[in-house]
This record gives sequence, structure tokens and C-alpha cells, in this order.
Amino acid sequence: MRSKLQRFADIQQRDNCIEIGKPTFDTIKGNWNKLQFNNDNPNTVELACGKGEYTVGLARILKETNFIGIDLKGERIWVGSGQAIEENLANVAFLRSHILELPKLFAASEVDEIWLTFPDPRPKLRDEKRRLTHPRYLDLYKGILAPNGWFKFKTDNTVLFRYTLEVLAERDDIKDLEHTMNLYSSPLNAEHHGIQTRFEKKFNEAGENIKYLKFKFVH
Repeated sequence: MRSKLQRFADIQQRDNCIEIGKPTFDTIKGNWNKLQFNNDNPNTVELACGKGEYTVGLARILKETNFIGIDLKGERIWVGSGQAIEENLANVAFLRSHILELPKLFAASEVDEIWLTFPDPRPKLRDEKRRLTHPRYLDLYKGILAPNGWFKFKTDNTVLFRYTLEVLAERDDIKDLEHTMNLYSSPLNAEHHGIQTRFEKKFNEAGENIKYLKFKFVH
């Protein structure tokens, strides 16, 4: 197993990884299709992608879409970026950054779809602002999503899911909201393309229903 420092060195050398210190980090905003993918295909972002299981899984299926996994942990995206290289998936990239930096890295309407899969639920009240469906984060997502772009969210955590629904209900810029407390038994099931993360398999096998919602912002 490579050491953490070696993994960081690997990321520095990989063309499908973008992070501070690389020339493209400061020029990528508004130029993802030109500089990273060299195409005009739609861009999908996965927030807090971890090891990139969902990012890579979607890229395998949807070849005409570009996928960008975002995570702050370099040792995590090292796994997904390596998998993409092994499978010659040119429609995958990974961005090492905090989600609060999204406005510095994506232009308005540059993203066509956003996925948020199994984020840390941050159950303590004092951590509410760190929940990735808190209003301050939703405002960031709205700023980069194209008109009629979908935001899609999967979680096993009932409290976080209900919190998110409450947050959405308080806003006046949400449309086309659909949700289910049991994705696998829902008509919405096909939308996740049968892709399961490691956490998803773990929670599902433990008998926890997978929750799912999607919506668009009113621009």
C-alpha cells in the first residue's frame, strides 16, 4: 500500500486530478469543458465524493457526460482517479477542494447536475451549518447549476433527510421536488443506475432504507 505522501505525489502527476499548485487550478473556472475534457458534453459534479465510487460508476454508464468528483481528502480521490485511469475513462476528473470554494472553481451555469451521496449527517446542532444541505451550501449549488439542472441527494440518515426537506420547504426557489423514504421500492429507483457506494451497501444490508430526493432551483 502506498503511503499518504506517495499518494499525494501521484495526484500531482495525474491529469485527471486538479488541486492547488497545479496550473489548471487557477484557470479552470469557466473552462472545464475546454481545459479538462476537450468536449461540449454536460458536466455532473459529485460533492464529497470520497473514493469516487459514484463518480466513476456514473462515468462508466453515461459516456457522453463529464463527471467531476470533489473531495478535500487527497488519499480518497487517489483511489477514484486511479480507477478511472485503469479503465481509460476520459470523462472523469477529480477536484481536491473544500465545497465552500465552488464559486471560485465553477462559473455560473457551468454544472448541469449535482449529486450528493451519503454525506456526513453532522447530527449535533452546533454543526448544522456544516451539513451539506444547509441553506448556505444550497446557495452555492444554485450559483453554479445551469437552469433546470437537477440536484440529487441520497442518504441513509433519516434525520438529515427530514432536515433537508424542511430546509427546502422554507425556500421559494425550489421546483420539481420529488422524494422517497425508500428508494429501492420507489419509481425513482432507476435514477441511481443501480450504483451503490460502500456505505450504501453497508447500511442497506443492515436494514436501513435509502432515502432519495431531487429538485431544481428556480433561477
